[in-house]
Amino acid sequence: MAVISRSGSPAGWLKHLGAAGVSLAAVALVTSAIFALEPVAPVLSLGVLYLFAVLPVAAFWGLGYAVPVSIVSLLAFNYFFLAPRHTLRLADSENWVALAVYLFTAIVVSGLAARARRRTVEAEQRRREATLAAEISALLLESHEVRPQLERISARVVSMLGGTDGRIELHPTGFPYWEEAGLDLVVGEREVGRLFLVANPPPDPEVAARVCTMVASLLATAIEREELARHARESEARRRSEAIEAEALRRSDAAKTAVLRSVSHDLRSPITAIMAASEVLEGASQELTPEERAELLASISAEVRKLARLVSNLLELSRLQADAAAPVLELWTVDSLVARALDAVGPTNDRIDVVLPEESPPVRVDGTQLEHVLVNLLENALKFSAEPARVVVRADHLDGQVVVRVVDHGPGVPLAEQARVFEPFNRGGRGDGEGGTGLGLAIARGFAQVNGGRLWVESGADQGSTFALALPAVEAPVDVAP
Repeated sequence: MAVISRSGSPAGWLKHLGAAGVSLAAVALVTSAIFALEPVAPVLSLGVLYLFAVLPVAAFWGLGYAVPVSIVSLLAFNYFFLAPRHTLRLADSENWVALAVYLFTAIVVSGLAARARRRTVEAEQRRREATLAAEISALLLESHEVRPQLERISARVVSMLGGTDGRIELHPTGFPYWEEAGLDLVVGEREVGRLFLVANPPPDPEVAARVCTMVASLLATAIEREELARHARESEARRRSEAIEAEALRRSDAAKTAVLRSVSHDLRSPITAIMAASEVLEGASQELTPEERAELLASISAEVRKLARLVSNLLELSRLQADAAAPVLELWTVDSLVARALDAVGPTNDRIDVVLPEESPPVRVDGTQLEHVLVNLLENALKFSAEPARVVVRADHLDGQVVVRVVDHGPGVPLAEQARVFEPFNRGGRGDGEGGTGLGLAIARGFAQVNGGRLWVESGADQGSTFALALPAVEAPVDVAP
């Protein structure tokens, strides 16, 4: 810690001069009182009155001032009141003993008074230091960070040390400004920071040392707490990140497992059928009738279409998950979108009833993607509506939206399954075709969302299912795709 000098300052000299002036005035006042009492009391008994000059000086300025006052009092008493007067010589040897006893008594009493005063001052100083420690602790507990509180802590420390200005710097690299004293804040061998203090007169070195040690200890504890909290937050963030990564890996593994199951079953079955039909055509083509040959070729063609559909679904799902399915937006009428979907469904569309309003606002969507959505919904409804049950397509214009509903009369979707029915690879009692992979509804919702729409299911067990597709309506169209 920097050494603080107290004796060379102007305020220090003023203190000395003030103490000396008060001491001389006290001696003069007691001397005047003895002159006044001399006619009514023995002179030797009045010498003890000089203690009233010594004691206040000892109490306020200490033994260093009280001893000279005691000596000056002794000399004044000898000069003014003991024979021969107005000289420092003594005619009676007994007076030497009286003066020696007085001086000894004055010094002892001064020491006791100074010690009592010093202990009182020290007790008050320790109380103030304890209050300062409590205030700094409260400030540090208010915040999780130390630096935002340094200005308020500095103000309290400067006030305690009698300064006019100051600041605390953690890990300082600069030097004190003009008239500043640099006090190191050290705990053990650890340098916490530095207090730059402007104070005239400088504070008591012992008090400054205690205060700086206390402040350094509190700051070090708060800094350690801040570092521990930061490490805890970082550890928690890493733990959460690892948990998220683990969950992502788990889901990725689950998806891969589902894909492998799909590949092992849904790809193997068509390939097996194609290979079997091809081997029959290759090995016994001469023995087959034209009808049998046509049936085998039709079987191969159907299985190839099934494979193509499966691969297409997988590719579309991967594009959706990679945010690579950007729609090409155009204005379409609901009639045109439904008509394209019915054509794509093929001959089985004769079981579909369409109920459309005479006029409905168009929608701005990617026609190919929305066709895919409707085809998946229609094929799903046809699969779960046993013949001769009909599937109904109905469109409405509600609250600025065009809502298309596909209604079937199948077994329905239980409430517990409705949240999962749109998840990839979830077969859950409904699918996208017989022996499907559980991709159709997931792809349908994905395409609906990238086009600004919503897709949900309204159903109950044994009540049939209604899949609703809502798209933002365009109220003032300019050009509508045919």
